[in-house]
Amino acid sequence: MNFEEVYKEFLIYSKNRYKKQGFYNLSHDFNNKVLPYFRDRNIEDITKIDILNWQNKILEFNYRNSYNSRLYFCFNTFMQFCCDYHDLEHNYVKEVGCFRKKIEEKHFDFYNLREYRRFIRHLHSRIYKCYFEFLYFTGVRPSEAMALKLSDRKGFYIRINKNIQRKGNRELDTLKNSSSYRTIKIDLILRFHLWRLKRYYFKIYYDKNFDYFIFGGKRPLAPTTIDRYKFKACKEAHIRPITMHQFRHSHATLLLQRGIMINEVARRLGHSEVSTTLNIYAHTDLLQEKRVFNTLNSMRFNFFYNLSQDFKNFFSILKR
Repeated sequence: MNFEEVYKEFLIYSKNRYKKQGFYNLSHDFNNKVLPYFRDRNIEDITKIDILNWQNKILEFNYRNSYNSRLYFCFNTFMQFCCDYHDLEHNYVKEVGCFRKKIEEKHFDFYNLREYRRFIRHLHSRIYKCYFEFLYFTGVRPSEAMALKLSDRKGFYIRINKNIQRKGNRELDTLKNSSSYRTIKIDLILRFHLWRLKRYYFKIYYDKNFDYFIFGGKRPLAPTTIDRYKFKACKEAHIRPITMHQFRHSHATLLLQRGIMINEVARRLGHSEVSTTLNIYAHTDLLQEKRVFNTLNSMRFNFFYNLSQDFKNFFSILKR
């Protein structure tokens, strides 16, 4: 069995079993990092040593652990397909196992409220300003925000029920999981800005019956253009740029620092498990760290003060 020929069958198999974005990622990763290495090989001739050599070649690029895991997943899925439908005896990718993980420093960045206000003042486009405001004060995923249409808003409530491919044909797609389907409430000012945006579309397009994209009008915003506006605003504001996804982190951190219950933050973000929210955001709550610091200081100094008073009383009795 020629590797490339079976891979073509695997693409047909996968296209009907994965979401559009998931299929795009799988095929893109495979085409770039797996297929060039094994293209001319027969699958039956691939050995464990071949898999190890491929892993060593990938490790030379020094990719992040998360990307290496993606490559392992797509290659392992392909080899399992060969075992299930082409009677391949061994899935050597699975037997060799995932890539050796390297120690990575977790980098977590977000804007606090003061930094956000500094950033947003330098966005001069009504649509893009409203887009970043929406990300910061709702915590939705960027692909979810770009897919929203006017019909998804009812008063103060926004229904999150689809997302959009950030690459490829940028088609509308289903959400990540069942917990991602949710309805969130927006604040008064954000509702007013969305209402003004709706009036703006009616004014320039003259069609009140069209279901416009909330951010973009006739067509959704392009990620590259969003990034261009963001970097320009950051440059003017003299502030470090953060990714679009980190605006989601900013929203979660904002709520947690103000005492919002973790389960409500998880629901608002569309996490299926509260533990996911805890694992991502618990270590970023610097305000809580300050509270721990102040509590420990208070306990220690009170104890030290009381102990000093006891010593003073003890010595005063001895002097009598």
